[in-house]
Amino acid sequence: MFKRFTVIPAIDLKGGKVVRLTRGAMESATVYGDDPAVVARAFESAGAEVIHVVDLDGAVAGAPRNLDALKRIRGAVRCAIEASGGLRAMDSIRQVIESGADRISIGSAALIDRALLEAACRMLPGRVLGSLDVRDGRPALKGWLETSRLSIDDALVRFKAAGVVALIYTDVARDGTQAGVNAESVGAFAEHAGVPVIASGGVATLADIAGLRRVFDRGVVGVVVGRALYEGSLSLEEAIRISGA
Repeated sequence: MFKRFTVIPAIDLKGGKVVRLTRGAMESATVYGDDPAVVARAFESAGAEVIHVVDLDGAVAGAPRNLDALKRIRGAVRCAIEASGGLRAMDSIRQVIESGADRISIGSAALIDRALLEAACRMLPGRVLGSLDVRDGRPALKGWLETSRLSIDDALVRFKAAGVVALIYTDVARDGTQAGVNAESVGAFAEHAGVPVIASGGVATLADIAGLRRVFDRGVVGVVVGRALYEGSLSLEEAIRISGA
């Protein structure tokens, strides 16, 4: 799955619309589109092989809330879809798979309910990613409204033991800010984690993509990009092009 560095555009859903948040604050939502299918088609046309879909309402509610939007995205593209947000029960996981997700990303549930994470990995071998959202040195939970009592190392042990294929590592303080990324720090985290890492949060320019690409051999296998694409400060086509350099 991770033979080369992959640029993954994100579609965050709130009320069926495409939005982006700043540092995870729901009240900061900026709407970038009323039809997620249109956005997904544009990403695929630009070369995206994977689209990361986040159900923000689901992350807060604890169960999927944008399944119709996910189905519309699935009907619009052939590329892989990675779904997350509100996956805290096996029924919810089945719902998003049945709605068209090729793989899932589990964050809060993995830290709250170890058995659920392990069951998901057994049911979907090679199709479950862990999501580690870090704020002030601790994992953030439930749409980033709470903080876990587990340490980052505790979380890593849990993810690895369950058998996730990769970790989406988000720096909450940078997410949605276009503040740039610290590729060296992400590379060091990936080496420490001992599992493939997909960076997320703060990507602003092609230089950020190039920097993360340079630490591919340290375990950073991809990057999720959001606001920079919507604001036009980053071209998805160019990002994909340089990621293969």
